[in-house]
Amino acid sequence: MAGNRNVVALLLSCGVLAVPVCAQTSGKASQAAAPAQTGQTVRRIRVPLEEQGYSPAVARAEAAMERKDYAAAQQALEEAVQHEPSNYRAWFDLGFVLNALGRTPEAITAYRKSVAAQPGTFESNLNLGLLLARSGDPEAEKYLRAATGLKPAARPEEGLARAWLSLGHVLEKSDPRAALEAFHRAAELQPKDAEPHLSAGMVAERLSDTAAAEREYQAASERAPQSREALAGLSNVYMKTGRYPQAESALRRYLAAEPQNAPAHIQLGRVLAAQDKLEEALPELEAGLKLDPNDADGQRELAALYVRAKQYAKATAQFRELLQKNPNDAQLHHALGAVLMNQHDFPGAQAELLAAVKLQPDLGPAYGDLAIAASENRDFSLALRALEERAKYLPESPGTYFLRATAYDRLRDYRQAAAYYHQFLEAAKGQFPDQEWQARHRLIAIERKK
Repeated sequence: MAGNRNVVALLLSCGVLAVPVCAQTSGKASQAAAPAQTGQTVRRIRVPLEEQGYSPAVARAEAAMERKDYAAAQQALEEAVQHEPSNYRAWFDLGFVLNALGRTPEAITAYRKSVAAQPGTFESNLNLGLLLARSGDPEAEKYLRAATGLKPAARPEEGLARAWLSLGHVLEKSDPRAALEAFHRAAELQPKDAEPHLSAGMVAERLSDTAAAEREYQAASERAPQSREALAGLSNVYMKTGRYPQAESALRRYLAAEPQNAPAHIQLGRVLAAQDKLEEALPELEAGLKLDPNDADGQRELAALYVRAKQYAKATAQFRELLQKNPNDAQLHHALGAVLMNQHDFPGAQAELLAAVKLQPDLGPAYGDLAIAASENRDFSLALRALEERAKYLPESPGTYFLRATAYDRLRDYRQAAAYYHQFLEAAKGQFPDQEWQARHRLIAIERKK
C-alpha cells in the first residue's frame, strides 16, 4: 500500500492542512496622529486698557506678562480683582497667568469669573472652553459653541476657525456628525489650512464613510503635501477599499518623510503581501519589528508571511517566540503545528496540535491537521478520534474520507476501510488520480478478504 506521504499531499489539496491566519491584515499602517491640539489659550485681549477703565494693577500685570514674569503678574492681578471683582480683563489675564503656571483648576475659575463679568467676550469663552476640554469636562462644549458666535478682538477668521476646530474635537466622540460640521466650518474660515480636513477625515473614517474620509485626507494632503498624517490617512482608506497600489504609493511617501516609523513599515508589508509581492513585503515587516519588537500583530503577520513564502524555519522560530509570550494561545499552537507538518516534523506537530485542541476544544481545523500528523506517526486510533471531533465543526471532504479509510485499513478493520474508500471515490470524482488509484486497488484486496 502506498505510504501515508500521499495522504498529506491529498489533504493539502483538499484544504485540510493550512496555517491559520493569526492576525488581520487590514489594521492601520501608521496610526494617523491627532492633528495639532487647539488647547493653547489665547494670550490676552488686545484692546487698549482705557476702553476697559484704567487699572494700574492690570497695566503692571500685563507689563510683567510681556516679560513672562508670571509671579509678579499674578500678584498684581490678584490685587486688581480684589479691588475690582467685576473687571473681566483682570480675571481674564489672571486665568492666563495661572494656566501658564500649571494651575489649571484655578485658571478655570478665573476664566469663569471673566465670562460672568462680560459674557460676550470671545477670548474668555474660548479659553474657558479650551481648559475645560483639556480637563475632560463636557461643559467645554457650551463655551466653545458660545465663542463661535462671538467676534474675536483680532484676526477674526483665524480665531473663529480655532473655536470651530476646538468644538469639533470636543464633539468627536459624543456627536461625530456635529463634529464634522464644526470642522467644515473651520475649513471654510481657513481654506488654506490642512488641519480641519485632517480632523474631518479621521472622524469620517471612524464613521466608516471611506469616500468622505478620502476626500478630506486628499484635501489635507493638497494643502500640506508633506503631512505624514494625511498620507497615513490616505493609506488606511486605500487599504480598506482594496486599492493596494495607491496605498503602497502613499506609504512609501510617508516612509520617505519618516523612515523610523514602525507601524508604517508593517502596514507597507501588509500592502505588498496583499499584492503577492512577498520578497518586498518580508523586509518591510522585518524592519517594522526591528523598530518595534513588541508589536504582537506584526509578529504574527510576519510568521504567516514566512509560511506563504515557504520559509518554514523562520516561521517556526517566529511562532515559538510568540508562544513564549502567549503559551495559552490555541491559534498559535495550531499555526506552529501546521508549520512543523510542512517540515515533516510530525511528532512535534502532533504535540502542538494536541495542545491547541486542549486549549480550544472547538478548533475544528486543528483536528484535521492533528489527524494527518497522527496518521504520519502511525497513531491511527488518534487520527480517527481527531477526525470524529473535526466532523462536529466542519463538513467531510474527500481528504477526510481517504484518511479514515487508510486509518481503518492499517488497523485491519477492513469493513470500515472499504466503506470509506467507496465514499472517497464517490466524492473525489476524478480530482485525485493517485489516491483514487490507491483506493481502487485497496478495495480489490480488501473485498477479496470478505
